[in-house]
Amino acid sequence: MNNALPAVSLSAVPSRRRTTLDLAIEIEKRGFSGIYCPSFGDAMGLCQSIAENTKSIPFGTSIVNIYTRHAQDYASSASYIHEISGGRFRFGVGVSHAPMNDRLSVSTGRPLQDTEKFIHTYKESKRVGELPPIIIAAMRDKMIRLGARESDGIVFANAARSAIAGSLQRMNENQKPQSDFFIGGMIPTCISTDREAAASVNRKTLSMYVGLPNYRNYWKSVGYKNEMERIEVALSEKDYASLPSLMTDKWLEDVSLFGSPSEVKEGIEKWYETGLETPILVPSSTDGGQFKAFEELFDLFT
Repeated sequence: MNNALPAVSLSAVPSRRRTTLDLAIEIEKRGFSGIYCPSFGDAMGLCQSIAENTKSIPFGTSIVNIYTRHAQDYASSASYIHEISGGRFRFGVGVSHAPMNDRLSVSTGRPLQDTEKFIHTYKESKRVGELPPIIIAAMRDKMIRLGARESDGIVFANAARSAIAGSLQRMNENQKPQSDFFIGGMIPTCISTDREAAASVNRKTLSMYVGLPNYRNYWKSVGYKNEMERIEVALSEKDYASLPSLMTDKWLEDVSLFGSPSEVKEGIEKWYETGLETPILVPSSTDGGQFKAFEELFDLFT
């Protein structure tokens, strides 16, 4: 049994950003192991505010897009947040997703080479001050090995729990990372005694991700080929309404947490058993938005 509280994912909600910071303060008071900010909104801005409003909790970006700012510019911001936080900041980066980059008219190359180049440019940045650890978003073996070789940690997102142990074993066989290497994973989480309602919320959360080819290819590679191929047929026919029904219970239980408080707690323990050192819960609620979801999460650990 792991007695440490997991980390959490936190986004700044427009028009409620001050309240979001108050929530970060409460997360720290309750002893959660970290706060990690996804790419929705201004993750770097939120992290700077967390640095200024908290005292001891580790925090960072779970991912910012390497293509939207130059590595030197990111390094300047990351160093600033790192310094004013007393060294509590982790800088998480990734390549985002092709459809999202296309919408931004961002020109991209090959993810592995682009990520490695970004890491090197970041580490070689001049006159920015001490840099925080850099963490890369990774799902499949090649990116995980790059993380072990070149970065200070990896973070999964919507990974299959059944595949984590194998991924980490292969990483260690190919490239033993440093002892303080960060291993985190973002896990959609919905707590409710109405298990079906909680499952429905997670299916809605994951609907965007099943529309992304890189995620479908990952899930195919870890045993969900039939499910993903059926989803691809529905997407090709623009039958979006059928997507939730094509997300099987087995798949959903493997990539997310949902159900009663005891079921979610048991599920968190199973994630720890895979070797995932820092589960990052991404809370949703059957009965409200982010703030209601955190109320339910706080109750889980009261």
